[in-house]
Amino acid sequence: MSTVNKVSEQTAHRASNQRVLLRERNLISWNGYVMFFIALALLGGAVYLFVQLSQQTEEPRMSAVVLRVVMIVAGLFILKGFYMLQPNEAALLTLFGGYQGTDRSEGLRWVNPFYGNRKISLRARTMNTAPLKVNDKRGNPIEIGAAIVWRVQDTALAVYNVDDYDRFVNVQAEAAIRHLAAQYAYDDGEDLAEHETTLRAGVDIVAGALRAELHLRFAAAGVEVEDAKLTHLAYAAEIAQVMLRRQQAEAIISARKKIVHGAVTMVEAALQSLSERKIVELDDERKAAMVSNLLVVLCSDKETQPVVNTGTLYN
Repeated sequence: MSTVNKVSEQTAHRASNQRVLLRERNLISWNGYVMFFIALALLGGAVYLFVQLSQQTEEPRMSAVVLRVVMIVAGLFILKGFYMLQPNEAALLTLFGGYQGTDRSEGLRWVNPFYGNRKISLRARTMNTAPLKVNDKRGNPIEIGAAIVWRVQDTALAVYNVDDYDRFVNVQAEAAIRHLAAQYAYDDGEDLAEHETTLRAGVDIVAGALRAELHLRFAAAGVEVEDAKLTHLAYAAEIAQVMLRRQQAEAIISARKKIVHGAVTMVEAALQSLSERKIVELDDERKAAMVSNLLVVLCSDKETQPVVNTGTLYN
């Protein structure tokens, strides 16, 4: 049994060693305009010689006929090697199935006519993913989407290492977003550590983590990520109402804390001002009643109706 395992391990090791990734190699093509004039000169010269041949009365020599045929074939052969490249476009050149290199030159270019070429765009592309329903760090269902700007960096990896790099990018982007959502909670909570990054609050940190995740996943296809940001973030429909009430309750509690703090400060200032100016002397019981009345007036969310005391303070 151990021998079989060793053989299988050796076979797997050899297979992994035989899998060599093709990296982009620069191939310098010829100026197409120069080669066009050469081809034009060959074809024009051949036509001229044929015209001269037709005007002769004597039998032409075989060498002269062969020369004219060779000039025509050479001119047509040169014409087959032309291709045009737009800005931010590249051509992958192959010879009988073997990768020879990538040409990134612009304009009219010429290479060996036996070369096969496949053009590929190097322009930046934007992918706006549809909102995905995933679970955050707490396990709450959320909806998340992102906009990703990417471009092909290594043409050989993009074409020869993956079957369809467009589909590869789409699938890996979805996987990266799902993995990112599981690493962070949607919002702050008592179960999280202090100052822990969340999806809603840590926008820049989350975007940086998303770019790093995408860079690792896209590397196999020779694709680089220029920018990635979240464009959609919300609780799933089944818990949206519950979470909205929770956020409303937290907002109310936070507002009440500020109101109470401000009211206590105002009451303290009022009592201190009355004591310093000696406007009226209040015992502890009357101070407590005054504090209670002021807090009711200041902290109430509705208009209060005062009761006017027409007697003394102790009636």
